[in-house]
Amino acid sequence: MRYLLILFVVCFFFSCKKEDVYTNVEVVFEQPSNFPETHYDLSTNPITEKGFELGKKLFYDGSLAADGVVSCAFCHQQQFAFTHHGHRFSHGVEDREGKRNAQPIQNMAYQKQFSWDGAAFHLDLFPIIPITNPVEMDETVSNVIQKLNENQEYKKLFGLAFDDGQINVENTFKAMSQFMIMMVSANSKYDKYIRGEESVSFTLEEERGLELFKNKCSSCHTSDLFTDDAFRNNGLPIDPNINDLGRMTVTLIETDKYKFKVPSLRNVEVTGPYMHDGRFGSLKSVLDFYSTGVRETENLDPLLKNTDGTLGIPLNEQEKEDIIAFLKTLTDNEFLTDERFAE
Repeated sequence: MRYLLILFVVCFFFSCKKEDVYTNVEVVFEQPSNFPETHYDLSTNPITEKGFELGKKLFYDGSLAADGVVSCAFCHQQQFAFTHHGHRFSHGVEDREGKRNAQPIQNMAYQKQFSWDGAAFHLDLFPIIPITNPVEMDETVSNVIQKLNENQEYKKLFGLAFDDGQINVENTFKAMSQFMIMMVSANSKYDKYIRGEESVSFTLEEERGLELFKNKCSSCHTSDLFTDDAFRNNGLPIDPNINDLGRMTVTLIETDKYKFKVPSLRNVEVTGPYMHDGRFGSLKSVLDFYSTGVRETENLDPLLKNTDGTLGIPLNEQEKEDIIAFLKTLTDNEFLTDERFAE
């Protein structure tokens, strides 16, 4: 009888261990109270522990590129809100240089379109752009899927993450989306101040900056996402060496010429250089531009045309300092150091 009991306990132990290993628990997406509703339909791709882990591995895996080295994380580094800090243009395979600045990866579930020109209209499609871009990862989707299918570890991981266990295009990009969806930045000083958490208060300079921001910047950088997700021409002088047409590259519509996606200002303190072509190295230089540097380029946004015939956003030096002080309250150090997203 004693031996039967021992045998039962042993079998029960290994049965539980196997179940624990292969259980794919759904992860709760925590919606910040001061954020709008997500644009991504989470019901079409429920986030699970194994799906998230698979997406993270893919994000950091250089084998998705033609050279086997350049991963998504190569140009999107966590401590800089997943940007390529210090690089005006992103660098890809064989150190090839693009013509646009790498955008941050944060709060992706709330966005409608992706890339500076909106080339991807769904998050599940977004990774296709860098993977197939000849100056970024220079690979084909079919080659990526083939390489994953030849990898025994990935066969196991896909089997754990998805019911059908298939290594295919849909599951690959859904896993990557699960990882990016969880990359929510919503715990900056500003967030805690707005939500009345932890008795956080603003300095007088930060309070002045917030009011100035509301009056002078929030028409484009709306809601607590700090972007209206629209495409606008902000009057940057055209760089003749690049002549990036922006949104028109995708739509082929003349009125979209020189329009680029309005970036979120979250973590903007650490995401320099700034603008789609990374031409400005500091927040001060950005505000100097909006104050005196806006040009009457084709399709200039009407919001930058003043009733007195001037262009831009009038700002004195003190106002610039106050706005920068406020912008620094948008830095979310918890997000920048969150181990869930670290390699």
